[in-house]
Amino acid sequence: MDKVVASAADAVADIADGASLAVGGFGLGGVPTVLIAALHARGVTGLRVVSNNCGALDTGLAVLLAAGRVARVTGSYIGANKEFARQYLAGELDVELIPQGTLAERLRAGGCGIPAFYTPAGVGTQVAEGGLPVRYDGRGGVAAASPPKEVREFDGVPYVLEHAIRTDFALVRAARGDRHGNLVFAKSSRNFNPLAAMAGRVTVAEVEELVEPGVLDPDAVHLPGVFVRRVVALSPEEAVAKGVENRTVSADGPGRRAADGPESRATGGAS
Repeated sequence: MDKVVASAADAVADIADGASLAVGGFGLGGVPTVLIAALHARGVTGLRVVSNNCGALDTGLAVLLAAGRVARVTGSYIGANKEFARQYLAGELDVELIPQGTLAERLRAGGCGIPAFYTPAGVGTQVAEGGLPVRYDGRGGVAAASPPKEVREFDGVPYVLEHAIRTDFALVRAARGDRHGNLVFAKSSRNFNPLAAMAGRVTVAEVEELVEPGVLDPDAVHLPGVFVRRVVALSPEEAVAKGVENRTVSADGPGRRAADGPESRATGGAS
């Protein structure tokens, strides 16, 4: 039952070229940066990533993206990640854009054994009708586009069929975890991390604080250990190393934003 492994490198040692990964976090919040760094150090490539966004600034999945290790991204948000946008428009990267709530439900469905579901999100748009660019040709044209999806009416309302997502591995970050893999996530880190963990066939969690079994109140556990295969305990330095996407100051009064500059870059994610 003890799922703790010695290092992040050991935890990702069997992730091979071409693997699919569900990765938790949003912007800079709740991103498994230590596991991603260990994966980068291994040199694996051709990765197919499922995450809300593909890293922000120069951290998280942006490290793998900048190194050319990512072949496909399934997510909701490109935002201010200029390298993500460049690779997409240059035809170097396949991208499947999904409404954010649909992405969350596709991950959850994968973890719950639900093969597909109907949702009203995207009806009447290219999400349902097809034609969203999956790959550009590098010259402004579309080399591959999304196919149309099944639309069905229920009580006179149209819904689009969306398929569940399952991945080879999942990488997540938790505030607290025990040796059995039970996890507790802090604040906005709870958005995509539990869902990504559920979708992975082999889920690896880095935890800021490792506790012994029985310490966590069962009612406070956000993700039970049945979904987690490996746990990596972060060092104190790794646990507190967190970036800030959008720094603001109060110059003349509450709520006033700082002037745009290198310390006030916004990517739309949660810090």
